[in-house]
Amino acid sequence: MRILVLGGTAFLSKATAAAAVAKGHEVVCAARGESGSVPAGARLVVWDRRQDPPAELTGAPFDAVVDVARQPSWVRRAVAALPDFHWVFVSTINVYADESTPGGRPGTLPLRHPRHEDADLAVDMDAYGPMKVACEQAVRDGAASSMIVRPGLIAGPDDPTGRFSYWPARLAHGGEVLAPGAPHDTVQVIDVRDLAAWLVDAVEAGTTGDYDAVGPAQPLADALAAVAAGVGTAPQWTWVDQGFLAEQGVEPWAGTDAVPLWLPRPEYDGMLAHDAAPSLAAGLRPRPLAETAADTLAWLRSTPDAPVSGIDRDREAEVLSAWRTRTG
Repeated sequence: MRILVLGGTAFLSKATAAAAVAKGHEVVCAARGESGSVPAGARLVVWDRRQDPPAELTGAPFDAVVDVARQPSWVRRAVAALPDFHWVFVSTINVYADESTPGGRPGTLPLRHPRHEDADLAVDMDAYGPMKVACEQAVRDGAASSMIVRPGLIAGPDDPTGRFSYWPARLAHGGEVLAPGAPHDTVQVIDVRDLAAWLVDAVEAGTTGDYDAVGPAQPLADALAAVAAGVGTAPQWTWVDQGFLAEQGVEPWAGTDAVPLWLPRPEYDGMLAHDAAPSLAAGLRPRPLAETAADTLAWLRSTPDAPVSGIDRDREAEVLSAWRTRTG
């Protein structure tokens, strides 16, 4: 098949292009080329998506298009120029307005109101989900056929967010570890390589419909234990409840003041607890979390400037000390 990947130079889009090349497909990546190189075996066509696409793209037939964009104007422009092909659009679980109900899946949870105007996410991160809703609509309305894929937390080597990467990096040092929230809080992680492989399988099969690209939901205690096993350590866990973390100024999810994978409950009980069954039935094959952790740690060790998001060891020790004082 001849596959057009809009992007192809970073994380998921690059992993998708690499997976397609590995299966023998002809892969064209359309990007500015500023975020990195395309995988070996793929061909780069330079396209700044704020402009109309080059004739090299619009004048050539493709079997499918894979897009990960978040700006609605970019998606509308691309679909208008390339309407005759099967589209696989990578959206996000942030399109759902309900983040508190566990077990949700497409069709059971309401969507946010679409935002059709582009926004600078560095200024207005709240625009992310609404813009992705608008992008989904553009693909459904304009493409010959489409599959919408809504990932949750994507992890693995080359992760530019550093969110999951915090845990392999931290747990590799062992010792007493601040475990956030409650052991039974649910989390879901999908390895970027498994998601990329599924996207290529979906292109080959012409899969249509809406799916949440998530691994099986599991208790946070089990997930952290799997990460520890993957990096070869046996930490001493100290569970610190969310109220105390908030009092100490610890942030949820991501950032230099955060403990990643922690989300306030119950308002986010559903965000990392989607029903994975439809995607698993459609061919998504998640690998064990321990394997993702081991490979992420190997990547971190080979990439000194790789991003890792989360509090440092000194801050962790400070919070743990305050917790011991509080609990006696």
